[in-house]
Amino acid sequence: MIKRILGKFSHDIGIDLGTANTLVYLRGRGIVINEPSVVAINTKTKQILAIGDEAKKMVGKTPANIVATRPLVDGVVSDFEITEQMLKYFIEKVHKESFVILPRPRVVIGIPSGVTEVEKRAVEDATTNAGARQTFLIEEPMAAAIGSSMPVHDAAGSMIVDIGGGTTEVAVISLGGIVSSRSIRIAGDEMTEDIITYSKEKFNLQVGERTAEAIKISIGSAYPTNKEIEAPIRGRDMITGLPKEIMINSEQLRVALSKSVKAIVDAVKTTIEETPPELLADIMDRGIYLAGGGALLKGLDKLLKSQTKMAVHVTQDPLTSVVRGTGAVLEDIDKLKDVLVTTQYEKAPK
Repeated sequence: MIKRILGKFSHDIGIDLGTANTLVYLRGRGIVINEPSVVAINTKTKQILAIGDEAKKMVGKTPANIVATRPLVDGVVSDFEITEQMLKYFIEKVHKESFVILPRPRVVIGIPSGVTEVEKRAVEDATTNAGARQTFLIEEPMAAAIGSSMPVHDAAGSMIVDIGGGTTEVAVISLGGIVSSRSIRIAGDEMTEDIITYSKEKFNLQVGERTAEAIKISIGSAYPTNKEIEAPIRGRDMITGLPKEIMINSEQLRVALSKSVKAIVDAVKTTIEETPPELLADIMDRGIYLAGGGALLKGLDKLLKSQTKMAVHVTQDPLTSVVRGTGAVLEDIDKLKDVLVTTQYEKAPK
């Protein structure tokens, strides 16, 4: 009896397990954690030194025996043990606030739509081993659509483009299911890498990941703006080996980002080509919705509009769309259970 009562108050959580950031939604309270998916490890002792914000501060600044690593690559688990430890850290962080011992939580966790059965199983096992009582998987574009208050259960087409750190997910949704989709492993991280490569080739300047990401956020764009802006970028001169600062403008950054941006646009256009005509008519009425951190790239909505001839909208607070979607499912799991993903190892939740 006591266990059943406590079960109603267990800290059930929704998790957006992203390549760049992990966000945690606590049932009844909303988003309580938003930290980088980074783990700092001492390679000599195999000891985990820091997770999340503290580990992110160490990137590029550690001695040889300490490595700040991301346990997820392109949205999927690349290091099972470290992912498990990271999930355990976030789950325990949520439970630390409680003054009573609560049952282990139920967890709804987002996964890319293009993952294999093995990759699904890896996320499921890591979450269960980290302390989940029950693990439910949901495809990230579906979670993003629910988190953006899109009518996913209507008999009409809705299109979502979720641009995260490691993957871009494009999906057409109708009647609570994904009708056509495309998942490419080109997103925010690839754009950052493009800037690093461009700086080397164009200016003989070697810049760090954090520097490239900061310049992408501040002046990066996908479409010409009324006024081109510029900003300083610092790194190491590859010829002299000395520190160097140059000015880079938004037009140059557009050139640097063009390959990745084109891949995203092509993925959207290919998904449109594969969409049934009746649903396409609905999308023409409703427009395309952009979610994820990549949706914040200046002018991306305008570029997609010019390429697809359809209205393009950036969802409200695109960075949190997926985790808000997992939270919405968690709050009403019986009504929304049909949007969850099942693996070949399990039956659909009842």
